Amino acid sequence: MNKFSAIILLLLFTVAVNAQQKVIPLYPGVAPGSESWTWSETENADNMYHSNAIFNISKPTLTVYPPDSGHPPTGTAVIVCPGGGFHSLSIMQEGYAVVKWLQSKGITAFLLKYRLMHVEGGDPYKQEIADRTRKGADADRLTVANMAIADGRQALTYVRAHAAEYGIDPKRIGIIGFSAGGVISAATAYNYTPENRPDFVGFIYGGGLPPEMQNKIPADAPPLFIAAATNDTYNLEMAAVSLYSSWVTAKHTAELHIYAQGGHGFGLNKQGLPTDTWTDRFTDWMALQGFLKH
Repeated sequence: MNKFSAIILLLLFTVAVNAQQKVIPLYPGVAPGSESWTWSETENADNMYHSNAIFNISKPTLTVYPPDSGHPPTGTAVIVCPGGGFHSLSIMQEGYAVVKWLQSKGITAFLLKYRLMHVEGGDPYKQEIADRTRKGADADRLTVANMAIADGRQALTYVRAHAAEYGIDPKRIGIIGFSAGGVISAATAYNYTPENRPDFVGFIYGGGLPPEMQNKIPADAPPLFIAAATNDTYNLEMAAVSLYSSWVTAKHTAELHIYAQGGHGFGLNKQGLPTDTWTDRFTDWMALQGFLKH
C-alpha cells in the first residue's frame, strides 16, 4: 500500500468512527485553570512517527459511542483516556480502536479528550522529547496532569448524572487509561466523591501518579485491572506492580497482567504477541466482576 492510499484509508476510518457522534463539553464554560488558553485542538499525522494524534486541547470534551446495534446493551459505560505524555492523544490504537472494541461488547464508550500541554510547533512528539530535558517542563507537566485528572473526574460526574439518558446503570461506570491516560484513570480511584467514583478502573501501561495522589486508598476502592509489558520502554511495568501491590495489600480487588514482551503503547496494535489478547483478559475480568451482565 502506498503512502497516499494509507492516508485515504486513515481519513475514511476516522470519519466513519466519528460520524454522527455526540460531543459533550465537559464544563459549562471555560475549563477551570485554563482560562488563558487560546490555542485550538488539532488532529493530524504530520509528526515524526506519522501516527495520527490530537494535540493542543484546551476545551476538554466527551464523545459518546453507543453499543453496536447487533449486540445487546449491557448497561455498562467505560470512559476511555488515550495516552500521549500529556502532549498529545494517541487517538487511533488507544482511542478510536478502543471504543470500537467496547461497542462490540455492548458497552457505551465515552472518549475523553482531556487538556494537554501547549505544543508550539506542529509535532507533539518532537516537543515531548525536547521537554524531557527542558528546565521547568516537569512542573508544567504536573500542572497539566492535575488538570487532566480533574477532567477525568468531571467525565465520571457527567456520565453518572446522565446515566438514564444513555441507558447506563449508574453503578456500572468505569474508566480505562493508557500511559498518561492511565495516570488519569488510576488517580480517579483516589479522593473521589459519590458523584465521581469509578465503579472499576483499567490501568494499561500507565505512569506513576502525582505525589499528592499517592495517599491512603479509600475503604470502598474500586476494583482494578492492570496490564503492562516487562520490556516497557519507560519501565512502567514497575508502576503497574506498585499499584497492584498497594491495592491487594489494602485488601481490595485487583488483577495484574505483566507480559514478557509488547513494549510501551501496545494498545490495540496486533504484534503477534500475547499482548494482542489483553482485551480478552479485560472482558473476562469485567464479566467476573458482574459488569457484562445484560
